[in-house]
Amino acid sequence: MRAAYYEPSPKAAGGNTMKKVWVAFLLWTIALPLSAAERLTYIDLVRSLTDLESLAKLPLPGEKGLQWSSYDRASRYDEATGKYIAWDANGDGGGIIRREGSQVVMAEMEGPGCIRRIWSAAPRSGHVKIYLDGATEPAVDLPFSGYFDLKNAPFIYPSLVHNASSGMNCYVPIPYRKSCRIVAEGDWGDYYHFTYTTYPEGTVLPTFRRDLSARETAALAAADKTLSEGLGEDPAGSRKGEVTLSKVVRVSAGKAAVVARLKGPSAITAVKAYLRPMSREEECSALRELAIRITWDDEREPAVWSPLGDFFGTAPGVNLYRSLPMGMTEKGFYSYWYMPFARSVLVEVVNEGAKRRQVAFALNSAPLTHPVESLGRFHAKWHRDALLPSEPERGIDWTMLKTEGAGRFCGVGLHVWNPKGGWWGEGDEKFFVDGEKFPSTIGTGSEDYFGYAWCNPALFQNAFHNQPYNSGNNKGHASVNRWHIADNIPFQSSFEAAIEKYYPNDRPALYAGTVYWYLAPGGKDPYAPVPVRDRTDYFTAEPAAFRVPGALEGERLAVLEKTGGVTQTQDMGGFEGQWSGDAHLWWTEGKPGDRLTLKVTVPKKGRYALTARFTKARDYGIVRLSLDGKPLAEAIDLYNPAVIVTVPLSLGTHQLSRGDHKLTVEIVGANQNAVPAYMCGLDYIQLQAR
Repeated sequence: MRAAYYEPSPKAAGGNTMKKVWVAFLLWTIALPLSAAERLTYIDLVRSLTDLESLAKLPLPGEKGLQWSSYDRASRYDEATGKYIAWDANGDGGGIIRREGSQVVMAEMEGPGCIRRIWSAAPRSGHVKIYLDGATEPAVDLPFSGYFDLKNAPFIYPSLVHNASSGMNCYVPIPYRKSCRIVAEGDWGDYYHFTYTTYPEGTVLPTFRRDLSARETAALAAADKTLSEGLGEDPAGSRKGEVTLSKVVRVSAGKAAVVARLKGPSAITAVKAYLRPMSREEECSALRELAIRITWDDEREPAVWSPLGDFFGTAPGVNLYRSLPMGMTEKGFYSYWYMPFARSVLVEVVNEGAKRRQVAFALNSAPLTHPVESLGRFHAKWHRDALLPSEPERGIDWTMLKTEGAGRFCGVGLHVWNPKGGWWGEGDEKFFVDGEKFPSTIGTGSEDYFGYAWCNPALFQNAFHNQPYNSGNNKGHASVNRWHIADNIPFQSSFEAAIEKYYPNDRPALYAGTVYWYLAPGGKDPYAPVPVRDRTDYFTAEPAAFRVPGALEGERLAVLEKTGGVTQTQDMGGFEGQWSGDAHLWWTEGKPGDRLTLKVTVPKKGRYALTARFTKARDYGIVRLSLDGKPLAEAIDLYNPAVIVTVPLSLGTHQLSRGDHKLTVEIVGANQNAVPAYMCGLDYIQLQAR
């Protein structure tokens, strides 16, 4: 349930009666803060995690979606000059509001509200305390890691509290009646988001407590089940009066075909599609050449236009995943966005390819449960580089959505083409609501916005955020999405969502996005259909990786033993031929005393000069090397303010037998100037016969 309101009687049916009811509704809405108080229980707030229908309700004045984060406070808007200062500042790990003695203030909220999402890339043992409604004792006092480790009730439900490719997420609602204050002490970690909703003045909410009632606990357990086992099914279940229209659509090259024409008032509650299996190359082409087009109430322009595959949340091609509103499965694609309309809807599929295509569709529709006048229209548009900011100092911002009117922002699917590799997504998300000059949401990195961390290329899927596809180490194609359900962003007059894009188009690194939002009738949706040549012809061949002759690539060495931490291949292609193989073996989450042992194979008996190249950065440690238990050199300090690769470092000359040997890397500490994360990156080992 969203912040509710008393609606006109559904018995009102057009003519003067309907007009009178609508006028009364508007007058009541204006007077709401003074005359009515909505009361939401904790169970209501939990149910909103799975309530897609409520997203269509137009927001009331005072309803807001906001975020506190650790973004770099050097980024600011200068009101005197009207300029954006240090807009690409990237020290996003430790930004805070202020220090108070031994504590740091992370967030401060006023008004009835609810924390909807907590995220961190590196939560540690220092305590994070949440004070609610002016209380002198915290409602929650846990090590920051304790919000995410599934050990502390009620933060114990895996679909709501989870690790998504190194990103820690918590979606358990934490409501408050009047205020919220969040502070941390000790080594709490690095990077944070607290995403929250503020409700209209007068809304009555409970003050969160960890000892939930049996009914509240049951509600969380039910939501957890829906958001895990229930993905792929409509979370609303069977609807009264719902009907299904099934149709196989055959559409010739260069033509459009009608999927459905329906009369209103009503709502589309599900859109499903199925294509016969085909080769990867053909499916990627077909799903970009085909487009879905939906027009509400005989409007001149469609409110939904997207390449068919992208509409279902991922590209290129078919990438299997399940989330709450959308997904792709072996049985086909599904969308459960709730799509109300007043008079009519026309659903079409357009084929701009050279081949005749066949698509099987199933559309569910159901009678409205709320007056159509109180509901927005569903919009979904695909674009590339549309409506970029005009301010030169905002050149780093890539516009996801720009719209005018009242409505709700509900999510984005982002497709990245990054043929040279390297981390494409260091940029922060920025949401400007109702004409804001400085965004009320500003984040800490692209992967952070999508719920993961440390540019981890591993695929993940959850109800609210997914990485359904990654070509490998962020090189080539990557597809990510995030759905704002309980944490949707309401707006009254305008909305702009941007995400920073650090690599320029000519690198090339190219973005394409599909954005999803609700908009009041008469609002401005400026996105036009994109020609097929601009949807399919912008991919280029991936360049061959730079390699040092004879190098034993670190990322290809077998791990024989590891006493701590995580090892993975990290793509370094973004540094244009500096790392051999455009990658290194990346060892993270280790600590002093941890050892990593790798297998080095010697082709034949002989005397060899050993050299190695490592990565240096501000959060890397000091390491000591040994071969078959014998020290190789003095400890190597891998600290450097910027990310660089070392020159080849001599590890001495050694008589080696033919076969496998053990190279051990031990973490022994960190430079006093380093961020104490103790990371290590091995580019390569080289054996040169003497």
